[in-house]
Amino acid sequence: MNDSPSSAPLPPGTLPAQATLREALAAMTQAGLPALEARMLLTHVTGLSRTQLITRDTQPLDAAQHDALAALLARRLAGEPMAYLVGEREFYGRPFRVSPAVLIPRPDTEIAVQAALARLTGTQAPRVLDLGTGSGILAVTLACERPDARVWATDISPAALDIARANAAALGAGNVVFLESDWYAALPADARFTMIVSNPPYIAAGDPHLSSGDLRFEPVDALTDHGDGLSDLATIVAGAGPHLQAGGWLLMEHGFDQGEAARQLLRDAGFGSVFTERDLGGNERCSGGRWPGGDAGVDTAGARSER
Repeated sequence: MNDSPSSAPLPPGTLPAQATLREALAAMTQAGLPALEARMLLTHVTGLSRTQLITRDTQPLDAAQHDALAALLARRLAGEPMAYLVGEREFYGRPFRVSPAVLIPRPDTEIAVQAALARLTGTQAPRVLDLGTGSGILAVTLACERPDARVWATDISPAALDIARANAAALGAGNVVFLESDWYAALPADARFTMIVSNPPYIAAGDPHLSSGDLRFEPVDALTDHGDGLSDLATIVAGAGPHLQAGGWLLMEHGFDQGEAARQLLRDAGFGSVFTERDLGGNERCSGGRWPGGDAGVDTAGARSER
């Protein structure tokens, strides 16, 4: 029996010294990482493609790569989201840079993009405002999908705005103006928009989801209003009128159980054509309405609409 230290079992989650790509991948999967995540971390650290990970699997990690991979593995095993580890998440078919300063883009938010684009159909050179832009996924995606649009994006967080600006630059969205602002506060008084969109904090304080899963690592002020989850939605609705053109639209993402409350806020503020779109799981996820004036507008097929 060989009792040398080199043959002793490694602690769970430990990478062997001088590991090859194959050995590093095996160690990560044995530690409990799904193979896809292990390959993503290896690709991120080495700069190799997934094909190269296979064709060069006997290639050893250098010291810097080994240490970087070991650190990322430990963070992932502690539950930190993959998006923060690799610094990127895809949204609407485009790669967006992310950091712990911003929320991680989620597929359900693509519903808001689809709803916005449907209601901008036929409008030439629309002016769009994204409130609380975070990483910029709404503003930048709409700017890319509608190059003729003029998009403004606000956020109260300078760190978030840095991420959003980087995403706009990387994706060629030169038609976005970024502004540090607490909702509408820093906007010119005469600024008017064809559409206002927002994915504001809407989780109620004390919600157990805030202390579980990925949400543990995301910026809490971007998740919750520290109240009932409706106060920021109410602020956005209340301030929208002075910044909407006649017939302009307001669209907001909200919690799965907040659809009726969001619709009531819109109706009470004087919006018409009030609607709610459902997310990929069938939950009410995005509600909006139209400011008085303009023509009859567009109602997306399948949306719940209340006039």
